[in-house]
Amino acid sequence: MSLDLRSSKLLDLVDSESQVEQIGIGCLFTEGPLWNTEGNFLLFSDIPADQIKMWTPGSGITTFRQPSGQSNGLTYVKQKRLLACEHANRRVSRTELDGTVTTLASHYEGKKLNSPNDIVVKSDGSIYFTDPPYGLKAEYGEEGGAELDFQGVYRLSADGQQLTLLADDFERPNGLCFSPDESIFYILTTPHVCMSEPSMFKRMEV
Repeated sequence: MSLDLRSSKLLDLVDSESQVEQIGIGCLFTEGPLWNTEGNFLLFSDIPADQIKMWTPGSGITTFRQPSGQSNGLTYVKQKRLLACEHANRRVSRTELDGTVTTLASHYEGKKLNSPNDIVVKSDGSIYFTDPPYGLKAEYGEEGGAELDFQGVYRLSADGQQLTLLADDFERPNGLCFSPDESIFYILTTPHVCMSEPSMFKRMEV
């Protein structure tokens, strides 16, 4: 399978002769791909299977963690500690160097988060994540109602002590990324429960 090139700017990142290769099958609904440059392996979430999977060249796909809290977005923070947005546990977690799992954020002003979805870390160590309601279903998380009456975008300070609501006017905030100089924060929204409908980007300065 070859690249379907929609913009020549992609060639600044990917070689024009690159091929798309299927590396595994049998997953249910995958999200959150994360490459480990030191270990030369890929992590990703299989939400309904309640697993974090690992793919390594030559060995294929194995189970990295189960249960995973029906994790979605994954990323690393200092010392390659794994951050995970866990739908079922309605939290952002961090895996410590000894393997224990620490809750970084699970409530805002005394109320449970909806279901943290995607996550990025800025160069100053601060953590940004979205909190749509997708995980409030048994298939993708925990059946239950929302305690918050909005779907927020949050920043957690690098020391983990301060959770700040950046925006509460998004409908189903989803994917996140920063511009290369980190001056612009991009937020992908899925404005309708039907995931096949077009999504849109919003941007904010942080």
